[in-house]
Amino acid sequence: MATNLNIFLNKKILIYGLGKSGLSTFKFLKNKSDIFLYDDFQSNIKSLNIKKNLISYKNILKLNFDQIILSPGIDINKCKLSKFLKNNNNKIYSDLDVFYSFYKNDCITITGTNGKSTTCQLLYEVLLNQKFDVKLVGNIGNPILSVKKVKKKTIFIIEASSYQLEYSKIFRSKYAVILNLSPDHIERHKTINKYVKAKFKLLKSQFKSHLAFVKKDDSLINRELRLNKFNSRIIKVNTKKIKKFLKNIDNNCFLTEANKENLSFVIELSKKLNLKNDLLIKTIQNFKGLKYRQQIIYKKHNLTIINDSKSTSFSSSIGILKSNSNIYWLLGGIHKKGDKFNLSKKYFYKIKAFIYGKNKKFFNKKLKGKIKFKNFYNLNNALKNVFRLIKRKKLIHQTILFSPCAASFDSFKNFEDRGFYFNKLIKKYLNGKKINI
Repeated sequence: MATNLNIFLNKKILIYGLGKSGLSTFKFLKNKSDIFLYDDFQSNIKSLNIKKNLISYKNILKLNFDQIILSPGIDINKCKLSKFLKNNNNKIYSDLDVFYSFYKNDCITITGTNGKSTTCQLLYEVLLNQKFDVKLVGNIGNPILSVKKVKKKTIFIIEASSYQLEYSKIFRSKYAVILNLSPDHIERHKTINKYVKAKFKLLKSQFKSHLAFVKKDDSLINRELRLNKFNSRIIKVNTKKIKKFLKNIDNNCFLTEANKENLSFVIELSKKLNLKNDLLIKTIQNFKGLKYRQQIIYKKHNLTIINDSKSTSFSSSIGILKSNSNIYWLLGGIHKKGDKFNLSKKYFYKIKAFIYGKNKKFFNKKLKGKIKFKNFYNLNNALKNVFRLIKRKKLIHQTILFSPCAASFDSFKNFEDRGFYFNKLIKKYLNGKKINI
């Protein structure tokens, strides 16, 4: 553990936001510095250990903090300390910065618009099966500062969101990955350019000896590479080459275009890490995928059912719309600002859309004149209609695709809750037949 010149030692630090990330940062730093805690909803906090360190809004304005560690979920423009944060922008850091200041381990940091969690999980399983001491952390659910038993040889696989990267100032990663980029989180970043810049901070901070892996034919990535110079070696990953490798693999997880692309990056990383090819193939063969991410939950006779509840934008659904036929597409929820439906005309004929929820007007506008659609009050009503149509065409192979292209908060706690509910409905309409849950 490095202690010399550590900017987070023996300092006066404000941690703002007491979710998973903020609490793990507090536990990590509480015996190393003078820590103050603030949350927009701190009246709901019951833990006595935390209450001791809580500070009021008035007292925050009286103190001069050395650093402010901001949880990724805090939006500087829409929080109670907005003005204070803007006046102290140079003091804002992330939990990634705290991690980097204490540990100098090799990191593989993966970001992008779609596919981050699946790529991280697959790479984690690959390295684990090759006997690496590896930790899976970040946006995937395990705060980076919550990890125990870190050794010098420990490798970290980090799923990094644009929010984390935007707030980070000193974090560096030996291996950086940008899987793909498309408009996302515009309501937070305000413009697509700011969103792209946040992602590219990962490359901007790298040293000459570091490696960066980016998708070869991604227009937003290539534009940023043209406009800027980066120290690290840039490796452009050709995601179309994976077909040859997949001839050795029999795993339904890699039938979708999105997962083929995710796999492409794992293959390129494995070359640089000198992994054993036989073990690599074995791990890929046995990979189960992650729940609710283009997950095939039922495949029998002439019917395939896919639960892609994780989909929160059009871009996350395009690949799976291309790779299936006779699709009954269920979508709806809280749409993303600036989201665009960029599907080629040649695929329109094979899709029927079933739109549910309160934002139907947005989806109607995007699909009008392209794909036939019907509106429904809720997901249950939409699915009931789909099963009626399926029964009429039993001899044709059909696909039910639940890929909402929207956030879930209008009707559900999160995408997992939404995915679980969809599975319950499917079981009901299949009369209790076994599905992959």
